Amino acid sequence: MVPMMSASPDVRIRDSDLVQESLTRPEAFAELFDQYAGMLYRYVSKRIGPDTAEDIVGETFLIAFSRRSRYDQTYGDARPWLFGITTKLISRHYRAEAARYRALLRSPVEPFMENPAERVVAEVAAQAVRPALAGALAALPRRDRDVLLLIAWGDLTYEETARSLGIPVGTVRSRLNRARRTLRKALGDDHPLREET
Repeated sequence: MVPMMSASPDVRIRDSDLVQESLTRPEAFAELFDQYAGMLYRYVSKRIGPDTAEDIVGETFLIAFSRRSRYDQTYGDARPWLFGITTKLISRHYRAEAARYRALLRSPVEPFMENPAERVVAEVAAQAVRPALAGALAALPRRDRDVLLLIAWGDLTYEETARSLGIPVGTVRSRLNRARRTLRKALGDDHPLREET
């Protein structure tokens, strides 16, 4: 198979094409790593901290590479697949994740640096609700927290979240609704994950 090269830098190769190409040219899989490793690292760091994030992201790509022949080629975007693997790996670190939220709950509010006005306002608001948010996240059942954070921090759609967790979209909606109700109760109207109106 001839390596897939785009005619112009504006044309993006579909992830499914890269996965398919990597079956005969394994180095093509590195393009998926280059594209998504940073995104996954940020997601894992937010959930369980930066100490193990690099290991989990590395393990995610090792698992994905070993399972690439089973990738469903009808899905052009590999993000849900990769986030699904990552979320399963995070579940092995459930205690570490819960401990991180409890530590955030106990930690003092960090001072912020002087920034442009909008950023300062956002930082002050985020710092003010951080302890309550950490407590609410720690109290959520893992399944509800996975759905909430894949959507909020992973920036996945309901359908992508369903695909990454291997559950129906209706289950995603009910878990997300339950998680949001819990956060609303814990944080009141001024929480950062409130639905846009």
